[in-house]
Amino acid sequence: MMIVSPGLFKHPSRSYSIVGVGLLGTFTYCHKYKINRVSFSSFIPSYYHCRATLSTMMEEVKPEFDSDKAAVLVNELRKTFNSGKTKSYEWRISQLESISKMIDEKEKEIVEALRKDLSKPELEAFLSEILMARSSCKLALKELKQWMMPQKVETSLATYPSSAEIVAEPLGVVLVISTWNFPFSLSLDPVIGAIAAGNAVVLKPSEIASATSSLLSRLVGEYMDKSAIIVVEGAVAETSALLEQKWDKIFFTGGARVGRIVMAAAAKNLTPVTLELGGKCPAVVDSNVNLQVTSRRIVAGKWVCNNGQACISVDYIITTKELAPKLIATLVSVVEEIFGKDLMESKERSRIINSFHFKRLVNLLEEDKVSNKIVFGGQREESQLQIAPTILLDVPEDSMIMQEEIFGPLLPIITVERLEDSFAMINRKPKPLAAYLFSDDEQIKRKFVQNIYAGGMAINDTILQVTVPTLPFGGVGESGMGSYHGKFSFDAFSHKKAVLYRSFAGDSPTRYPPYTPGKKKQIKALLSGKLLNIMLALLGFYKD
Repeated sequence: MMIVSPGLFKHPSRSYSIVGVGLLGTFTYCHKYKINRVSFSSFIPSYYHCRATLSTMMEEVKPEFDSDKAAVLVNELRKTFNSGKTKSYEWRISQLESISKMIDEKEKEIVEALRKDLSKPELEAFLSEILMARSSCKLALKELKQWMMPQKVETSLATYPSSAEIVAEPLGVVLVISTWNFPFSLSLDPVIGAIAAGNAVVLKPSEIASATSSLLSRLVGEYMDKSAIIVVEGAVAETSALLEQKWDKIFFTGGARVGRIVMAAAAKNLTPVTLELGGKCPAVVDSNVNLQVTSRRIVAGKWVCNNGQACISVDYIITTKELAPKLIATLVSVVEEIFGKDLMESKERSRIINSFHFKRLVNLLEEDKVSNKIVFGGQREESQLQIAPTILLDVPEDSMIMQEEIFGPLLPIITVERLEDSFAMINRKPKPLAAYLFSDDEQIKRKFVQNIYAGGMAINDTILQVTVPTLPFGGVGESGMGSYHGKFSFDAFSHKKAVLYRSFAGDSPTRYPPYTPGKKKQIKALLSGKLLNIMLALLGFYKD
């Protein structure tokens, strides 16, 4: 909260003092502005953030965090990295242990920040945010020594005698841009991988989840090595300033539109990127399934999972016309069992993140060709940023709700004559981050895995594939590029350096000019792969 007197802004070229009352105390902020009818947005260091729009609009001369300051930050981190500090096993372990300690000691504060940002129920916050980050950290602590060990590989006869190995080396100074829907775990998970791989890291949390962003900034500064791991808070201006810098890797989680901006910025410096995006994740339901278990797992992968605000959430269902009424009835029964008959009073669901996304979802529901397709739910309350779990039946494929990622509590069900018809419908759309199938038919399972293009899959369940650390998590095409989780996170922030070792023995004259007919025969024999020819060549049988 901030109290500002509009009487301060009467003259166009003076320096003014703005006195405000913040949640944690009173502050005074002095700065020169130029009157020009544009929005006023100021950043107050430490714990104070001031964002206000005034009837007399103003233009700040210079932002608090700009490209110059971003460049200084990156240069300082590069000095730290070049010193070799972050490459040691001991440093990596110490930082991972600090993250683990931070999660254990600040669990209540993390849960509270998630409640402020998304009204996340405590159990959901623990399972999807705290437990996921803690598990990633513990796995890295357990396996790091093994991950860092050079991988021995075979060599060829052409290099005999020799040995070879693949060495995982850190990329350098990396940027992690996180998102708002799982603002704690999706911020820390890639950071854990980057630290494990030995990099210096800048984390840019989402400003939309402001409570978690502020908490991360404070806790990382308190627990981590500030010379190598930094959190930068802010919005578009701060992110743009960061993207103007040269990084050794950019890891972005968010939507495809911003993903394109990140990739374009990275291309200027040939910076590699991992893009964790999203898409319309389908769930195909066969007629031979256990409907009760299927419905519970779909509800868990839709409304229990951040109220549908998840990149791997079930976006729409495809089933047969015959099964659809039974499936809808079972889904409704499960929803009411979990959330109660009065859906708008339930405290077991996260809220919509903000008014913009609330209105976006309402627009999807109110489209002319969609509004009469609601078969369950549809209630909404903007003041609470809540929309009830909503099921729609047979919305047109060209409607907005079937063209864009829903990212909310709306669930269309599309019917087909034969289940196999669903394959073509899915593949007409951009490749999703996840695809789900519920079926007891082994042939249908094989066809689904072989013919549906997606970042990942789960058969007879939803979303649990991301909890398996031995599986890579990532998209393909429009849903992203690159992957992480478990060792894949370590690999995402490492360069696999090829190293060949030879002694001064075995220096064959065959490789050096002049290339006589005899030498050519000898080279062909060595490369033939036939043991007799190789032995003859080594014995010097082929001569001019």
